[in-house]
Amino acid sequence: MPRALVLLFPPHLLPSAAEPAPPPLWGLRRAAGAAPRSSGLWWLRRAQSVRGAAERREERTVPDAPLPALGGPFPRPRRLRSAPWAGRAGPRPTRPGGRVCGAERPGNGGARQAHVTSLKLKKNNTPPWLLVRLQDQAEQFFRSGHTNNWAVLVCTSRFWFNYRHVANTLSVYRSVKRLGIPDSHIVLMLADDMACNPRNPKPATVFSHKNMELNVYGDDVEVDYRSYEVTVENFLRVLTGRIPPSTPRSKRLLSDDRSNILIYMTGHGGNGFLKFQDSEEITNVELADAFEQMWQKRRYNELLFIIDTCQGASMYERFYSPNIMALASSQVGEDSLSHQPDLGIGVHLMDRYTFYVLEFLEEIHPASQTNMNDLFQVCPKSLCVSTPGHRTDLFQRDPQNVLITDFFGSVRKVEITTETISLDPDLADFERKLPKDELATEPLKYAEQLPVAQIIHQKPKQKDWHPPGGFILGLWALIIMVFFKTYGIKHMKHIF
Repeated sequence: MPRALVLLFPPHLLPSAAEPAPPPLWGLRRAAGAAPRSSGLWWLRRAQSVRGAAERREERTVPDAPLPALGGPFPRPRRLRSAPWAGRAGPRPTRPGGRVCGAERPGNGGARQAHVTSLKLKKNNTPPWLLVRLQDQAEQFFRSGHTNNWAVLVCTSRFWFNYRHVANTLSVYRSVKRLGIPDSHIVLMLADDMACNPRNPKPATVFSHKNMELNVYGDDVEVDYRSYEVTVENFLRVLTGRIPPSTPRSKRLLSDDRSNILIYMTGHGGNGFLKFQDSEEITNVELADAFEQMWQKRRYNELLFIIDTCQGASMYERFYSPNIMALASSQVGEDSLSHQPDLGIGVHLMDRYTFYVLEFLEEIHPASQTNMNDLFQVCPKSLCVSTPGHRTDLFQRDPQNVLITDFFGSVRKVEITTETISLDPDLADFERKLPKDELATEPLKYAEQLPVAQIIHQKPKQKDWHPPGGFILGLWALIIMVFFKTYGIKHMKHIF
């Protein structure tokens, strides 16, 4: 007599025929180039999949009761592996012979895990309006998944007539330091030392404005790679982390998968290459492969690449790694022009694109809400003469939601407390003995800084006009000629 095995399940664990099972909540497939599971983008995709499941529940309506408050951050569950067909409509693919892919194959529990996840969702019976609220709060909490910022600033030009390229790099260096990135997270590469060049009329200074009132060299510039250390090999080793063990910490890019990196490069270039010190060059293919190595080695979360050179847009055409946003000062076939010639120094002080970008950054403060779309429009063709370009197809966030400070600023972990903390125990005992009236109650504030924005926007000083010596001599000669023509020599005796 044949025997049959009957499995009984509780009714609340079986999916309804009228209500299709939603896609797996945590069984999302991570495609090539997706963000790491620890980033906020992974959570947003998870919430979007839940929203899609909620929209398919047409028979449910949103209640009129007020929405309960949800706290964050939310606990992250263990991420389950899912089959490639999980969450798709239609039957699963079959192998030759009618066997369903992944049905009973050892080690491939994607389909079973996806089904268990769907049953859990049914069991919890989460209302759709609550899932929508979950997504809205996740978008606010996970605006950017990075925890630290790094900057790699490279000037590839030598010789005095390339003064503007050194000034470009030092100006960006000064801006990122002002917005919070410390020297320990900045790798500065300068191919030449313009401050100590014999042609510099003001030694130990590098100016980026024709008024010569803003010295971007300053007293606290830490150059990590200088002179002949700035090579293509060293630059690629810094990006990929393939450096000798004896390399000091200041010359290393110690980033991780939660790091946002700003890479700025300036110099002379052409279609698909950038020259280093007029002796070698880096191609756009080599640069793209270096960024891919960084992504594979989990050395960045998001990367902003800015280049100011002729035909700069050709340098980001070959990029193929995810989470990269690129900006260039000129399109293919166009030159990137200089700006602000100075008669005292004898050369141009900056390039046009970098000048207007820095003028824009002077209005940014660490708490600014300005986004990347505003940065795309700082230098139109009417100002730059060339046509700036940008590329955002590899970047997985909308540039409108990306803050300028996500790359030019720094993330700080701050713990706010209302208690008074004394670092010196002896001082604490002394303060306890003093009456409360004698304790200082003045609030702390930041020291006044140099008004850089006013310096940049102000007009050159008007000098008092003095006639030249030749003009005075010529005027006296004209008076004497008119006198002799009118009165002649015979009236000279009346003068002397």
